[in-house]
Amino acid sequence: MSNPIHSFHIPVMGLAYTVDSPFKVARFGINSVLSIVEDRLIESMRNYYYQQANEPYIPIPSTEENYRARRITDYLDLLNRTVQAQMETLKNAAFETGSELVKYFEMLPDSSSLKGLYQKMIQSDSETEKAGLENALRSQIKPGSIDVNIMTKVDKNNLDSTGQVRENGSDALTALQGYANSTLTNSSIIFSAGLNPRLFNYLENCPEFDAKGLGEFDKKVVIKVSDYRSALIQGKYLAKKGVWVSEFRVESGLNCGGHAFATDGYLMGPILEEFKQKKSELVDSLFSLYTNALRQKGKTVFDEPHPIKLTVQGGIGTHEEDLFLHRYYGAESTGWGTPFLLVPEATTVDDDTLAKLQKAGQKDVVLSKASPLGVRFYYLKGTSAEVEKLNRIKHNRPGSPCTEKHLVTNTEFTKEPICTASHQYQKLKLEQLKSLALPVAEYTKQVAELEEKECLCVGLSNAVSHVYGVPFLKKLHAVTICPGPNIAWFSKVASLQEMTDHIYGRTNLLTNQERPHMFLNELTQYLNYLEEQLADLDLADLKRTTYLRNFSRNLEDGIAYYRQLAPSLLSTPATETAFSIGLAQAHERLLALTKAFLPA
Repeated sequence: MSNPIHSFHIPVMGLAYTVDSPFKVARFGINSVLSIVEDRLIESMRNYYYQQANEPYIPIPSTEENYRARRITDYLDLLNRTVQAQMETLKNAAFETGSELVKYFEMLPDSSSLKGLYQKMIQSDSETEKAGLENALRSQIKPGSIDVNIMTKVDKNNLDSTGQVRENGSDALTALQGYANSTLTNSSIIFSAGLNPRLFNYLENCPEFDAKGLGEFDKKVVIKVSDYRSALIQGKYLAKKGVWVSEFRVESGLNCGGHAFATDGYLMGPILEEFKQKKSELVDSLFSLYTNALRQKGKTVFDEPHPIKLTVQGGIGTHEEDLFLHRYYGAESTGWGTPFLLVPEATTVDDDTLAKLQKAGQKDVVLSKASPLGVRFYYLKGTSAEVEKLNRIKHNRPGSPCTEKHLVTNTEFTKEPICTASHQYQKLKLEQLKSLALPVAEYTKQVAELEEKECLCVGLSNAVSHVYGVPFLKKLHAVTICPGPNIAWFSKVASLQEMTDHIYGRTNLLTNQERPHMFLNELTQYLNYLEEQLADLDLADLKRTTYLRNFSRNLEDGIAYYRQLAPSLLSTPATETAFSIGLAQAHERLLALTKAFLPA
């Protein structure tokens, strides 16, 4: 397993925001992740980037057989070819100020042996030595990986021309097929949002994910998780099928962007501690199941386990935080998502939304109920999509046109699933609510929650139509964006080199130096979530009451853990004092909440 050039990666963000990030950053050795669920968006990007490559663009219409998988495969192949061509150009560039070759080495972490070799080259007075070092540096250049994401809950069935469910033709399965058939190597597929048995069962029959040797995979499997238990369950499920998970990507349950999956009050620090303490146990248990499965299939068995990486993302904002995750918990890479929304060299955000991101404060990013999936969703207020949604409600036409249908899950009123953000569903649901003669307060609450739903398929894709002028959907141009709470501390558009320098501690892009530590920020999000849940609690609901008591106890344990961790966590007495004060205030708030809502 090759070592990464950089110690961070750019996670998947929305649908459009990282859909072409590899075109922008892979040649500098930076790993990035794109979503492959929205095939119409993929087709728009094929249209644009074939023109950029001066290659003929041949559309793959939706009337053709297996069009979804074919669109995805072709786009990933185009990405791969383009990045390889970029690497050849970069390798042949001159070592001169302003060249991308120099930029490649200057962005490396100072601890990198390759960076050390570069420093030696530029300081050398010997032309012969310098020429030799230049050749050595060129030979060691490699691109960042082109990784893809499938949100496992997005797995709508698709029908064939006769109206029958297409076998192995659901959204997630065809996305997986598209990736598996691509020419990508040294690449990973990241599965997020939990275990999907149909998808994981299909994975068993994909030889593209088989090991070529110890730790050698052309295409690796990565599971994004919120806690150790989820990693163990999903890892075992796949190991029993002879599929090795090469990485567990731990993401904060609530201090993240996009869809948020709150844990049962378990905070990131204690979760990472559990991974740290049980890493060997996890590897051994998966290796035993994996080996038995390989034997039963008559495949090559390995004498020792393939490596398993632990990576971390969610709310990281400073070099000190990043460094601690690497050194203390053994994270092999850290995901920096939300800050990169302000880096046009790395992500695709339209100018109007970019301006809103720069102005966003802590109250502008909300943990909404906007997602039709019924999963909480971080959401920037004031976007063009929200304005459009409110305007439709004002004109008694709530809901959105449902063109993409990736999030159709509801069969409350129809035989075929429909989306809860659609005109169709909202009209039917409003008629039902009016007929129930609910108390005014309850009726108002349910209507508000219903009308909060928003079309994410289109809103999270539309940035490309604004930035590149490529067709996506006629008459639908509104944009939704899903930063994490961390955006409140970043307010400047930055270059790729500036953001990389920030991550590695060579500059500071924070606009407010009073930003609390990422662990405190996450704790605040969990306390806000707990307060919201307690406000609606009926103490007669014993199951819910027990759950929230356990939730509160887990937060209490997390605060105790951080108290012990503080001396190792922070570098100066001032930062340790600020952290301790923040913990004490959080603990007081927790006690006040439980006293008010969960009396003993």
